[in-house]
Amino acid sequence: MRPLTKLLALALIAGLGFSTLPAAADEAKPFITAADLDLVRILPPPPANDSAKTKAELGEVLTLQVTRTPEMEARAKADAEENVWRFADVMGPKFASENLPKFSAFFARVVETEGAVVDPAKSVWKRPRPHQLSDLVHPAVPMSKSGGWPSGHATVGTLMGIVLSDMVPEKRAEIMARAWEFGDNRVIGGIHFRSDVEMGRIAGSLIAANIMTRDDFKAEYEVARTELRSDLGM
Repeated sequence: MRPLTKLLALALIAGLGFSTLPAAADEAKPFITAADLDLVRILPPPPANDSAKTKAELGEVLTLQVTRTPEMEARAKADAEENVWRFADVMGPKFASENLPKFSAFFARVVETEGAVVDPAKSVWKRPRPHQLSDLVHPAVPMSKSGGWPSGHATVGTLMGIVLSDMVPEKRAEIMARAWEFGDNRVIGGIHFRSDVEMGRIAGSLIAANIMTRDDFKAEYEVARTELRSDLGM
């Protein structure tokens, strides 16, 4: 490359803020993995399949199966999608991926972090899901064969809620209420027991506390937060 051409290329990269350009979702890398935060060494193991706890939780799932409304079922189905845009009903119409490329890339990494930390723990505990313990359970959401403890959806919902509410503390109560609903919808949908969700909320809180201390998280967080608040006019 000629010196002048090289100089112009470098100037263009600098002008675009290359380090903060959003990556594609499939290129997102987790901030930490299970090697950094081993949930197996922190969380308790799940209740036994034949325990009074599991039997009571199965009863709750079966009760919800016959009492959930069409609206509740539709909400649970929609929340099967694991991304921060599920908070749009709290954040408003401007809260969309096409408006927030840097924010979107940042939260893609946040979501990837959940799987990198939680999936290895699920593989160790292998807690059956409700439909795997009883043929009477008919989940309203897509079924999964992965272990149920802890709930990955509850984990990522809590994690996203904590990070998002830190960016927009004015809406903290609404954001965290939505994060809690995200987890509750896994029980309503019949794909998780209540204690799976409770453990997911603990896991999400632990992950949030861990990644918030990292320099790479802090740097990308500030860029994403600035873009978000500017887009929302805050």
